[in-house]
Amino acid sequence: MPKLIRLYIVNVAIGFALAFAFVSGLICFDVAGLWHLFTETDKGWLGFVMMVVFNGIVFAGVQFAYAVMSMAQRDDGPKTGKKQTIPAELAPVHIGTKRR
Repeated sequence: MPKLIRLYIVNVAIGFALAFAFVSGLICFDVAGLWHLFTETDKGWLGFVMMVVFNGIVFAGVQFAYAVMSMAQRDDGPKTGKKQTIPAELAPVHIGTKRR
């Protein structure tokens, strides 16, 4: 399996695991009455699955983006170019106005 595909699958699995933990935490702490909603209704499991899937999509995307961005190599080589400063000199400016 190519390394990029393996990286994607692993990070998507991590993202969905984080989403499952997040939604479970929301239910356990009864945020917005979710415990009652999921346990007392006959289709509460469907709401749980939908929240895990939708949050999983977001968390997996963020996890994969973080993994890709952290793969960047540091550029510790020598920098090119010279740092030259341009001396700033103040010059008087004459404005063509008439005095009263």
